Amino acid sequence: MTERPRTAETPARQNVTFPSAGGTAHGYLALPPSGSGPGVLVIQEWWGLTDHIADVVDRLAAAGFVALAPDLYGGSVAHDSKEAGRMMQALPVAHGVELLSGAVEYLLSRPEVTSDTVGAVGFCMGGGFVLYLAAVDPRVSAAVPFYGVIQGELPDFSGLRARVLGHYGEQDGSVPPEKVDALRETIREQTGTAPDLRRYPAGHAFFNDRRPTYSPDAADRAWRSTVDFLHEQLG
Repeated sequence: MTERPRTAETPARQNVTFPSAGGTAHGYLALPPSGSGPGVLVIQEWWGLTDHIADVVDRLAAAGFVALAPDLYGGSVAHDSKEAGRMMQALPVAHGVELLSGAVEYLLSRPEVTSDTVGAVGFCMGGGFVLYLAAVDPRVSAAVPFYGVIQGELPDFSGLRARVLGHYGEQDGSVPPEKVDALRETIREQTGTAPDLRRYPAGHAFFNDRRPTYSPDAADRAWRSTVDFLHEQLG
């Protein structure tokens, strides 16, 4: 996996701080043109809080949401895939979920947020964290993993309250079709409701326009359905 190289002049994107996991967390927040709207978390890929993730936040804000990307790496951004892999492995899933739950609390506490629950949209590692978070935090009512990578065993979805819309590439070696099928069946068995997991003729990271696997058509279709889904669930 490769993304445009980062330099000392292009650090992680941050413009807010908030209490989380017993400390101070950072993130990138954007407000809609109206100044208020439903809350949505954007959860980073394994690279960190990059320009691409900040762009997703801005696009959601333009679509009417108060969007927040919490920085799970505390300001660090990976320069290559080896470093990204090390950084992802150094973030325990339980701690990542704790940080994200603090971000949910912060988002819902902001006066600009009009919803009682939040949506969560994530990519690659962040797509996996969307599922981990939604499985334990009922304040997440709309979960949208893009090619979500689950680290280890699937979580227990018996407490899942969110509706799930997932986007996956048919040529994605990181999340092959059989894993998507297993995810769908596990959620269906444990919740009684089947998630809407969609497949596209694309590879991994097809939404990231800084990646060679970027697929404009698949990205556009997934984005439009995501925005509609979030509005349906959150208002």
